[in-house]
Formats: sequence, C-alpha cells, structure tokens
Amino acid sequence: MSSEQHILACVDGSTVTQSVCSYAAWYADRLNLAVALLNVVDVPVSSRRDLSGTIGIDSRQILLEELTQLDEQRAKVVNSYSNALIEDAKSHISSHFDVEIKAYRRRGKLLPAIEHFDSENRAIVLGRRGEDHQNDRVNIGSQIETVTRASNKPILICSESFKTPASYLIAFDGSKTAIKAAQMVANSELLKGLQGYIVMVGNDNDTAKSSLAAVTEQLSSSGFTVTAHHLPYDEVVEGLVEFQANNAIDMIVIGAYGHSKFQQLFIGSTTTKIITKTLSPILLLR
Repeated sequence: MSSEQHILACVDGSTVTQSVCSYAAWYADRLNLAVALLNVVDVPVSSRRDLSGTIGIDSRQILLEELTQLDEQRAKVVNSYSNALIEDAKSHISSHFDVEIKAYRRRGKLLPAIEHFDSENRAIVLGRRGEDHQNDRVNIGSQIETVTRASNKPILICSESFKTPASYLIAFDGSKTAIKAAQMVANSELLKGLQGYIVMVGNDNDTAKSSLAAVTEQLSSSGFTVTAHHLPYDEVVEGLVEFQANNAIDMIVIGAYGHSKFQQLFIGSTTTKIITKTLSPILLLR
C-alpha cells in the first residue's frame, strides 16, 4: 500500500456522489495531493438458510443450488455496479480537475474501510446523506456520525451541488478546540486566498474575546484574509446560519469534539442543526 497521502472520497452512488468527487478533487488540488475514490459494498446476506427437516432431501439440494447461483449472480451485479460507479467518478473528476486519481473497492462496512487507509488519509470527504437516505432532507447520512466519532482526520461533509469555495466561516467560541481549529487553518494552504470570517456568537467572556483577537491576528500574519465578528445572539446556530446567509459564505469550519456547543458534534444537536439548516459544506477539524 502506498505511503503517499491522499484525499479520500467516499462514493456510494447517491445524489451527492458527484459533489463528493468535486469537493475531494478541489481539496486535493489545493494541497497538491491525489484523490482516492473509495466505494464500500456491504456484503449482502446470503439467500441460503437451514432448510433441514422442511422438505425432502432431493428438493432441498436443488433449492440450495439455485440459491447459491442467486448469491453468485447478486455478487456479480454488485461488482459491476461498483466498477461502473468508480469509472463514472473518475470521468467526472478528470473532466473538471487536473489531479491524480486512485480508486479502491472494499467489502464490509465504511468505517473499517476508511481506517484501512488511515496512514494515507489527509482528509475524508463524505456526502451528508447516503444512498439509503437520499430523499430525506433531515437525515444527514447514517455513516457520518460513526466516521466522525472514530476518525482523527479532517472531515468535509459536502452539500448536494458543488461550488468552488471563495469564502469560509470559522465557528469560534474561545475554547481550546476552536483555537486549535483556527491554528490548523493557519498552518494549511487549503483556505489561503479565500475570504475568511471568524465568528463568535454570544460569549461575552473577556478571555474568549482575547482569543478571538489573537487567532485573527495569527491568521492575518500567516497571509490569510480574515475578519473577526462577535455576534450578540443567544442561539448559536441561528447566529451562525444567518451570518453565513447574509454574507454568502461558502463553507463552515468547526473544531470537532469537546465540551462547548460547537464541539459536541453528533453528541448534542448544535452541529446536526447546522448541517440540516445549511446546504453549504462543513469542514470538521480535529
């Protein structure tokens, strides 16, 4: 297995697949990395079962043979679908981006497949709804919580349609996790050159205000175009989403996990609300 890092794009054939490919390619292009397409096929349950005692021996043997053939046919269809999906994804990326593309197909569950490439993953790109939930605008994708809890890599949860990001919002609350997220932005080329906004909602704590000023200065001194904003909202999600909409901001950046409202990702409801209230991509930094 190659030791070169890549941006891992998890593709499943849902309506967000093209968007996942485009955001992963954009991410990879910004960092001069390859895109790795990953399609995971959950192994279907065999049609065969214990038929002992239910029918005669000869009839049972015939049925078992037929069921075995059905299993083989189903496996072939699944493999053909996976191959076609990967080829379509490659074609889509190649027609819009000049990046190296790798492709992987694995059987089983998504998280173990992602962890298999852990040393190579610079970041992971997921669609906010998987194939099983693509018509449910409230459901954010059953795999996102599982992957986010387990992975220590940046995760980009992308929207249904791709737009080249020109601006981003860092959700800030003065906590260690939020400060670390801002520092991670400052130490990467991913968002350099884009218009940045560091937004703190409520939180009149003097220490938090000082931290807001400090990270803004750090980003500015690192060559980022960024402005700080302290909003007098009581409700964090409402303040962030309204500010984002009013300023047509393309991406939200959040430091993942901890004890504050921003960091209780998928444990509390704040981030879930943000994801369901905006169609913009959300970058979770660990």
